[in-house]
Amino acid sequence: MLTSKQRASLRALANKMQPVFQVGKDGVTDEVCRSAALALEARELIKMSVLETAGMSAREAADIISEKIGADEVSVIGRKFVLYKQSSKPENRKISETLK
Repeated sequence: MLTSKQRASLRALANKMQPVFQVGKDGVTDEVCRSAALALEARELIKMSVLETAGMSAREAADIISEKIGADEVSVIGRKFVLYKQSSKPENRKISETLK
């Protein structure tokens, strides 16, 4: 669970990021979750977007994905959302070291 200060600093980092994945008309599939988990392992912080044809809101998609892969929701704005998960590999931990 993130504190409000940690969430604010992660939001600031994610502000300049581009979405790396899109949730499409098929909704949240296993492949989307698997890809998000791999990206979080490498980056720790990712931004995703939800297409209008997805039939779900960004909040719903963020809730489903974060629950399935064990990530923290940082923010949901419009059709975009940001997820954070500390990397299990110490060499990939760039963000988590600054959050302490």
